[in-house]
Amino acid sequence: MQLSAATEWNVSLWGKPRAFTAHVEKLAELVEQKSKGDFKLNISYGGLSKNKENLDGIAIGAFEMAQFCAGYHRDKNPTITVMELPFLGISSLQEEAKISMALYKHPAVVKDLARWNATLLMPSPLPQYNIIGVGDAPKTVADFAGMRIRATGGIGKALASIKAVPTSVTATEVRTALDSGVVSAVAFAPHAHMSFGTTAAATWWTANLNPGTVNCPVVVNSDALADLSAANKEILLGSVDASIEYYIDNYQGKTMDKWGPLLDEKKIKRINFSEAELADFRKAAAAPIRAQWIATMSKKGLPAQELYDLVYSMIGK
Repeated sequence: MQLSAATEWNVSLWGKPRAFTAHVEKLAELVEQKSKGDFKLNISYGGLSKNKENLDGIAIGAFEMAQFCAGYHRDKNPTITVMELPFLGISSLQEEAKISMALYKHPAVVKDLARWNATLLMPSPLPQYNIIGVGDAPKTVADFAGMRIRATGGIGKALASIKAVPTSVTATEVRTALDSGVVSAVAFAPHAHMSFGTTAAATWWTANLNPGTVNCPVVVNSDALADLSAANKEILLGSVDASIEYYIDNYQGKTMDKWGPLLDEKKIKRINFSEAELADFRKAAAAPIRAQWIATMSKKGLPAQELYDLVYSMIGK
C-alpha cells in the first residue's frame, strides 16, 4: 500500500523571524504537530517574493500563504484600510485582533480579497506606532513640519496633516534610508524598530504620539484552501486562535520587556507631547481623514460607512 505524500504549503514572509511573524511560526508548528506531519508550512523570509508583491503572488498561486500590510497597496485591498485610519482608539492587541477578525468576515471584505484569489486567515495585531529619528528632536508637534518620515497608510496621512512629509519605504530598506538621509525619522511599532535597526542611529523617540497602526493580515490562496483535505482544513482554521494568542503573549511579554531597556542602552531620548498638543493633532487628523476615507471608498461602490461603523462599534466593548 502506497502512502500519500504530505501536503506542503509555501509561506512568503519578509525580514527575519520576529514578534511580527510569531503567529505564523506557531501556526506552522501546530499544523505539523496536529497532522502528525501530513501538513507542513514551509516558511520563507524573502525568498519567494518582495513584501509589496505578496498579494500578487497569492493571486497567481506562486505560494499558498503570505503576510502583507494593507498600506503597501491600498488600491488592492481598500476595505481593510479602515483599520489604518488614524486615532481609532483601539487600546490593546487583543482588541485589535478581535476587531480585525470581525472585519475580515464582512461580505464586502471577503469579496474585495477574492479579486486576488485570497482568503484572509488572521491579522498581525500591532500596537500604536511611534516615531524614531535622528538629528534635532521635535519639541512640539509643529516641529514635524517639513520632516521626511517613513510612514504608510493612515499614519502617513495623519503626519501629512501636521505638514510632515510621509515617505513610503519598505521595512527592509528603512535602515539604509535613515542612514543616507532619504528620511530623518521612521514610524514603526517597537518590534520593527528593533528588527530593522533604526535604534542603532536614532537619537529620539516619540513616546506618546500614538497616531495609529497598520493592518497586516496573513492570507491564503483560496484554491489551495479549497483543495485541502477536510481534516487538514479543520487543523489549519482550528489553529488560528491559539496562534494569535501566542503572538499577543509574546509581543506583550518578550518584545515590550526589551524595548525600554534598549532605549536606555542606546541613550535615545523619549519625547512626550502635552495633552493639549495631542488633542490638536487628533482634531487635525482624525475626523477629516475619516470623512475623506468614507467619501472616497463610497465612490468606489464600497459600503464604507458600514465598515467604519462595524469597527467603531467594537472599540471599547
